[in-house]
Amino acid sequence: DGSSLTIGDVKTYVNKTLMDYGLIDNGTMIFAQGRDAAVPHSRGEADMPLKLGQSIVFDLFPKNPDKGYYHDMTRTWCIGYAPEEVRKAYDLVMHTFSQSLEALTAGEPTADLQNLVCDIFEEHGHPTARSHPGTSDGYVHSLGHGLGLEVHEGPGISHVNNQPVFEPGHVVTIEPGLYYPEKGWGVRIEDTVYLDEDGHLVNISFCPYDLVIELNGD
Repeated sequence: DGSSLTIGDVKTYVNKTLMDYGLIDNGTMIFAQGRDAAVPHSRGEADMPLKLGQSIVFDLFPKNPDKGYYHDMTRTWCIGYAPEEVRKAYDLVMHTFSQSLEALTAGEPTADLQNLVCDIFEEHGHPTARSHPGTSDGYVHSLGHGLGLEVHEGPGISHVNNQPVFEPGHVVTIEPGLYYPEKGWGVRIEDTVYLDEDGHLVNISFCPYDLVIELNGD
């Protein structure tokens, strides 16, 4: 109708679609654009119109109300095109994400995986929660968490706790990201995975990793 599509419009659509699949969101969905995308727990502003070329962090953790279990997944998008700085950060986050999945091993300390991610980001000049505790720039959080009847359960995947180890049966999120509020962009990629009874990694998040959402039409 010629009016701008807003973040609130998107959330309304997503919630209706979740209901069609028998799922609920509980109002916790993150759909954050621009500077808000650079604040990991910002849920975005409902009245903000979608804009070309700005990073959008979409973090969805729906719940099955009958069985009580959650899923958790994040994708980062830019509409129309991605600025070079965002694309470069996205490629690095995607590389780090892939390296994390390859290295996740039953019987190994969860902290080893967080340290691997910090190593990669620091080698590329980004501050991390390990190198710069309390930073709001760079990689500012832990790599992931357990998932089940709560959105956040054990084991935590953090460099500050060497106690948890990955075990068969664990369901966890893997979610590296880079955030730069003053530059107006954030990037995060997240999948939910689990370790089967033999300790093999199984990814249960089925969604493309495309950064740019192309626009059709004139």
